[in-house]
Amino acid sequence: MTSPSAQQVTRRAAVLGSPIEHSRSPILHNAGYEAAGLEEWEYTTIECTAEDLARIVGEADDSFRGFSVTMPAKFAALEFADEVSERARSIGSANTLVRTETGWFADNTDGEGIIGALGELVGCRPIHRALVIGGGGTARPALWALRQAGVEEITVINRTDRSEELRPLLEGVAFEVVSFDADLAALALAADVVISTVPTAALDGHEAALAHAPILDVIYDPWPTRLTTAAASNGYVTVGGDVMLAFQAYRQFELFTGVEAPREDMRRALKASLR
Repeated sequence: MTSPSAQQVTRRAAVLGSPIEHSRSPILHNAGYEAAGLEEWEYTTIECTAEDLARIVGEADDSFRGFSVTMPAKFAALEFADEVSERARSIGSANTLVRTETGWFADNTDGEGIIGALGELVGCRPIHRALVIGGGGTARPALWALRQAGVEEITVINRTDRSEELRPLLEGVAFEVVSFDADLAALALAADVVISTVPTAALDGHEAALAHAPILDVIYDPWPTRLTTAAASNGYVTVGGDVMLAFQAYRQFELFTGVEAPREDMRRALKASLR
């Protein structure tokens, strides 16, 4: 894929975060620009901490039409924005900033990423019970997505009890928070899906117990993870974080450009980068 020349580029977007050099977002978005014939667009990376976000976005020239935001700046993005989507407010963080005529609009497309990944994991089968591992920033869009999907019961496994933090996000859903001392195998066997939102190391020694349902693991590099390997050996379908990354990027692409995302081309480029 050829990069647009400096003379051609009049529209820009970038991903903000720290560390950021290994982000796959430029691969997705630039592949989309090329496939859609958007020669004037370019997508880059910018190292950005939470403390830096207001300055970096505030000083961005008019060519920057949007920013993808990853950790540790998602909470700062929500606070910085002039306007916030309902789902970003519910989730409590923003992964997307879009320039508007009146300022910056914050959204969170991570939930769409989870919904897309769940679609590939279970197809059209309904999800009645879900098991979510982790209670932090990545867990919140997962819980939002499960509620949108109509899940009736959710169990969250976390080292600390975050019930009060999560309760507003799960209104109308039966849920409980348990520790890793719970009967993990029984919880996994009772679940229609398991979503892991934690680093691989956080599951050391628990993989075998949890590997008794279809698994969505937000990790995609390295792949497969020990959890998904264990689940696959038990005959369960698994999906990685690359699928979530792709689906959340499609909506970002459309918010930034106003053009329908060329999904197949973007997904193909991402897959090629992970080989």
